[in-house]
Amino acid sequence: MNGRKRAVALGRVTRAEAEDRLTVELARVRDGGWEPPVAPPDSPRADVSTFHAYAEQWWLLSEGQLSANTQADYRWRLEKHLLGYFGEMPLDSIKAATVEAYIAAKLAEDDPLSARSINMTVILLGAILERAVKHELIDRNPAKGCRARERAPERSYLETAGQIQALLDAAGELDAKAPCHRRHVERRVMLAVLTFAGLRIGELLALRWRDVDLATGWLTVGQSKTDAGRRRVKLRGALRDDLAALRARVGRGDGLVFPTSTGRQASPENFRTRVLATAMKRANTNLAEAKSPPLPEKLTPHSLRRTFCSLLYALGEDPGTVMDEMGHTDPALALRVYRQAMRRGHDEKALLRSLVEGAESSLDADRLPGDVLTTATADG
Repeated sequence: MNGRKRAVALGRVTRAEAEDRLTVELARVRDGGWEPPVAPPDSPRADVSTFHAYAEQWWLLSEGQLSANTQADYRWRLEKHLLGYFGEMPLDSIKAATVEAYIAAKLAEDDPLSARSINMTVILLGAILERAVKHELIDRNPAKGCRARERAPERSYLETAGQIQALLDAAGELDAKAPCHRRHVERRVMLAVLTFAGLRIGELLALRWRDVDLATGWLTVGQSKTDAGRRRVKLRGALRDDLAALRARVGRGDGLVFPTSTGRQASPENFRTRVLATAMKRANTNLAEAKSPPLPEKLTPHSLRRTFCSLLYALGEDPGTVMDEMGHTDPALALRVYRQAMRRGHDEKALLRSLVEGAESSLDADRLPGDVLTTATADG
């Protein structure tokens, strides 16, 4: 096949044909009759990429700078959500109204994402479009300022001494009725440590006897996600008694305080289902029989940590002590995050103090704090 035939087969023009066309166009320019070609109305502009094509370029440049977990997260946001909606749109056709319509469409789905998850996809959209702004492909980033409204998450905790007592009593009942092969699961003491020492679930399950100083009355938290999280927590009366009784039952050693039957560390999921959930179920049954309100819904191990913070305020502890024992780094956090106050009368505060300090608690009114029990409204 000669050069001319090959050019025709490939849809190209020969050099001679190109020169002929150029001569014609130059003549039109000289005569003033030349006009630039106009693309058909329905054709995308040749110089403007679609979002899909541009997102692929962005991904190739960014992928190597992302951790494996972030890569998986970004793929989910792109492939499951953004590309399906914006994929074939030219970049310059995406406006703020387009992004707002995307958010509305996501919220209207039969099984919608949470507002927070939708916003995470919009944040990624904004990051991709910001690069397009930098390279002057679009004038402004239309995703800036576009967000789904997020509701403040509900933060559960035990509000009263009666609720705390109901949960611990229910756990004690389950311990007493447990078969021999399940007697190693110390439900009541585990829940007491979360409630009266404010440990996170991982800290509870990793707790070892060498971290529990019954003689001086301090518990050392050695494993945590922050430096401040490595802290000491005072063992107040009731919890100190519970741990001393447990120590007497299990004997000496520096092993885990709450091991599995094989001596290994328990899993958080097993704790949630076999300890907390079963104790909550039994407590609610007992409360229903007593014609009392049930425990708060969506109670989690972290709810008991928030309960501990409330108890510290009920005992009249200062914000610095709350910060130290909760493992917070910002002294203002105890005032800012736990700012919602609940009015409690003399009797309720007396019950809370008695519950925390145990049998030796004094209910002398002079020892009680003022009228405000501050409680948790957010994660700590």
